[in-house]
Amino acid sequence: MKDRLVTLIGGGGFVGRYVAQELLKAGARVRIAQRDPKAAFYLKTQGGLGQTQFAAVDVTKPESVARAVHGSDAVVNLVGILSGDFHRIQVEGAANVAKAAAAAGVSALVQVSAIGADAESPSAYGRSKAEGEAAVRSAFPGATILRPSIVFGREDQFVNRFAAMISAAPVVPVLRAGAKFQPVYVADVAEVVAQAVSQPDRFGGETYELGGPDVLTMGALIRWIAQAIGRDPTVVELPDFAGSALSNLGFLPGAPITRDQWKMLQTDNVVSGTDGLAAFGITPTPLDAVAPGWLVRYRREGRFGTLGQAA
Repeated sequence: MKDRLVTLIGGGGFVGRYVAQELLKAGARVRIAQRDPKAAFYLKTQGGLGQTQFAAVDVTKPESVARAVHGSDAVVNLVGILSGDFHRIQVEGAANVAKAAAAAGVSALVQVSAIGADAESPSAYGRSKAEGEAAVRSAFPGATILRPSIVFGREDQFVNRFAAMISAAPVVPVLRAGAKFQPVYVADVAEVVAQAVSQPDRFGGETYELGGPDVLTMGALIRWIAQAIGRDPTVVELPDFAGSALSNLGFLPGAPITRDQWKMLQTDNVVSGTDGLAAFGITPTPLDAVAPGWLVRYRREGRFGTLGQAA
């Protein structure tokens, strides 16, 4: 990887920052391309002088993507949304990246998709992820497609969101308490991306689902987080009719869930076969091995709080 130029589309986001660190550590030059490059300037300190570049890109504009990937040896597309115009970003945008990568003659393309990508999915999100994968395969057959389950890490918007809610309320309502997840650690995902980029002959043209070592229900996850931050809220598992009704209000500001997200929760977010991490020789990191280290901020007295303390 030394001195190869890898362009990360959406590289300043949660997963992107870990991918950038992994590539910089391997000696690669990294170009962070996103709508607002200044928001990713914090990554400058992660590499040596001249090792990190920045570029503005809008995945919905082909000419913008072409400029961003020009001169690259490899490209990683990390752009994705949980609400909004899925087709424009996750289908057309993914196609634009793959076409630009092919035109630029890059040796490797990694498309970060998601478990749940399915052309027959009840959710527009799931369908758009599948359509985006197909568009990438059409333009760049040798691309590596990665489908992680829920990705967790210090800066995530999943575990942290629930921890903040639990720390602020004595009663915690839970939607789809029986829905299953297989949370995967962000650093493990970053290592997979780095390997896929550096070994396209080995991993190119394949699709890998990525999950952690534990399968948890939504209810079990909420209770685990509560225990980890020393809280003891009353957990109320809402019946599906209540969750469905709440999702119909998803268009309102501050709504807990959109209608499409509710549809996503109807399908378990777990690896369907052999976990892809094994193909990369990676032992998955358990949630309870790393999360307590950053969840201390949600304890009543921070890191000096006592676990098991009542809320």
